[in-house]
This record gives sequence, C-alpha cells and structure tokens, in this order.
Amino acid sequence: MGERKLALVTGGSRGIGKACALELAKNDFDVVINYAGNTEAANATVEELKALGVTAEAVKFDISNKAQAEENITKILEKYGRIDVLVNNAGITRDGLFVRMSDENWNDVINTNLTGLFNVSQIVAKTMMKQRFGSIVNLSSIVGLSGNAGQANYAAAKAGVVGFTKSLAKELGSRGIRVNAVAPGFIKTDMTKDLDETKILDLIPIKRLGEAEDVAKVVKFLAVDAAYVTGQVLRVDGGLIV
Repeated sequence: MGERKLALVTGGSRGIGKACALELAKNDFDVVINYAGNTEAANATVEELKALGVTAEAVKFDISNKAQAEENITKILEKYGRIDVLVNNAGITRDGLFVRMSDENWNDVINTNLTGLFNVSQIVAKTMMKQRFGSIVNLSSIVGLSGNAGQANYAAAKAGVVGFTKSLAKELGSRGIRVNAVAPGFIKTDMTKDLDETKILDLIPIKRLGEAEDVAKVVKFLAVDAAYVTGQVLRVDGGLIV
C-alpha cells in the first residue's frame, strides 16, 4: 500500500472550503483544514471528514501572518510527510463604496485574500517541488473577472489571484506542479445569504444559485483529474459570464 495522499484546504471549516474538503475526502484524500476563528464549525467538519474513512484534522492559523502559516504548515509536513493538493479557499469580504473605503478594510481583504494565498502557496510549493508533484487550486471569483460596485478591494484581490495562478503555472509546471483557479459566481454560502435572489436569478441562464458542492466538484476535477490542465481559470457561475 502506497503513502496516503494529503490535501490542505484553507478556510475549510464551512461553505465552499468545507465542500472541497469533503469532496477530496470522498476521493480518498486525508485532509487538513485550516480555519481562522470558528473552532466549533472546524471540529464538526473534521468529524464529517473522518466519517468518510479518512484521517482529518483542523489547524487554526491566520494565513495573512507568514510566521503563523510557516509554523503550522511545517508541523503538518512533519506529521504527514507530504502535501499533494493545496486548495487556497480562505477569504473575507469588507464591502463598501470605494470613495469611503477605509485603509483597514482595503488592507484586510488584500492581506487575507491575496497575500495569505502567497504565504501558504510559497511554503507548500517548496515541498511540492521536492516531491516533483502537486496541484494547487486557487479560489478566485467572477468579481475578479468582471468587477463589482462596492467590492473594489475584493475584486482587486481576486483579480490578483488570476494573475498569480497563471504566473505560478508557468514557474512550477516543469517541477510537476499544476496551478489552476476556480471563479465561482453566486453560490449559496454565508457570504451571499443577504443578497436579493430574485434580481440575481434574472442574470443567470441556469436560473439558480450555485451550491458549494458545484464548486467543490470542479476544484476536485482540477486538483485530481485534469493532468494536462494548468494555468486555467474555470468559471462556475451558471452562465452568468459567457
């Protein structure tokens, strides 16, 4: 029996991150989820993962803090010996009109959604390079492709994720590492629960909001099945942008 495969999913305690963790567990990956705050939700997700017959644990650290990320990912590597798949899902929103946006709300979103992704990817990529194998899937957003009023900070960060993904794909491809991104549209999560669904549905050809599982299945495809795909951004938006 070969070594077990390990996936690290940031922001994996709920929403899209949780769905990605479960989808990878169903495909026989042991899973470590990172989370920032809600220990109860993280522990509940770990129990769901273990029920699928895999090894799972939750590790709390702030991805925007490089030292915290390095310390905790080093411990994960000491314990498991490898990371085969990294899903960079953790993200926050601090919406507001651009002219009134505080420096704090700009910096918080950039630091978590873009710098945090850099921090984690850089640490994990070094291990993947030694393995000469790995797959990184980054969560962007259709907002990063088309923009959105009131989300200049979020759109800038998610557009940055696209450029980051394409650059890493070119740098790391020769080392056996694929890097892709997923750009979800309107997905039913805590982040979208206050939106007016009726207005949004008029814009979506498929006429429904996405489920977290819709995104997770595409993340799993890019992470595991798409052996000759790298540097791509796959929209999961029900046809919102075509």
